[in-house]
Amino acid sequence: MGAHRDPAAGARAVLVAEIVAGGALADPAWRAAFEEVPRDLFVPYYFVGRPGGYERLWGQDPDPDRRARWLEGVYTDMPLATRVRDGELLSSSSQPSLMASMLEVLDVRDGHAVLEIGAGTGYNAALLSHRLGEELVTTVDLDPEITESARAHLAAAGYRPAVVTGDGARGCPSRAPFDRIIATCTLPSVPAGWLAQCTPGALIEAPLATGLILLKVRDAGYAEGRFLHTPAYFVPLRGVAPSPDTPYTTGLPRPSLENELFRFLLTLTADTLDPYEAYELWRREGRPVRERFGVTVTDGGQWAWLDDPRGPHRWPLRDVVPGRP
Repeated sequence: MGAHRDPAAGARAVLVAEIVAGGALADPAWRAAFEEVPRDLFVPYYFVGRPGGYERLWGQDPDPDRRARWLEGVYTDMPLATRVRDGELLSSSSQPSLMASMLEVLDVRDGHAVLEIGAGTGYNAALLSHRLGEELVTTVDLDPEITESARAHLAAAGYRPAVVTGDGARGCPSRAPFDRIIATCTLPSVPAGWLAQCTPGALIEAPLATGLILLKVRDAGYAEGRFLHTPAYFVPLRGVAPSPDTPYTTGLPRPSLENELFRFLLTLTADTLDPYEAYELWRREGRPVRERFGVTVTDGGQWAWLDDPRGPHRWPLRDVVPGRP
């Protein structure tokens, strides 16, 4: 059946064109991956928030109008809630344009081995497999239901990368070394144990404090890098202690609290910096953008910083302690 007769293929082409128009997928190899990997195979159903709960849309719904709503959502540039338990979002399929940007920033080359932390639906692993070959891709998740589902979705799309059930905070030593690590779940800090599973010069890209950190690994004991300009909101890494509660901010000016970049600073420094000190820093330093912040990881600890890794504005990050294997 030609693409013009296939609603999914037509919707996919429209989505890819939208992502390209937004400035992503300049690399023809990644554009081909998004054009050829069918997202609909990875989200056979998803949940839409409604007052009092969620509504499930699925591709096998006997109602053709609801099936059409499902397909429209699959190929809309938005994240999709794919697993909900007791009202808590456990897993999602990320916004395609954000996925495209993250994959391009990862700067993979032919022959690179990639570890993905957070298998989700398997869609991101499929895109990586299309670009690099399935034998070079490993994806890990703590929840066996998630890995089983991701494995089935990948097989349906014709890909069989390594799908591992385990604690992402531990990485995947049995498949190391890796040239790239990409996390698709929010971290309180970067697990130091990942560095030993990387080749020298490897890159680690991970959501942290509503941003994306890109670290370059020097060796097993040192990595450093800056945040990208992109905001990023992901489901937290499971198996580690939750991030601290939102700081008490009563009395701070409302415009600052409504500023997304100030909220990033509050989240980044929540363990160590009083919100009012954070506000004074924010004001004094000219409302710094994300790219001025970075993270240094060593075998003795890690810290976030503003402008200079060894400058006066540094904040220790809470270590990720792996849970059960």
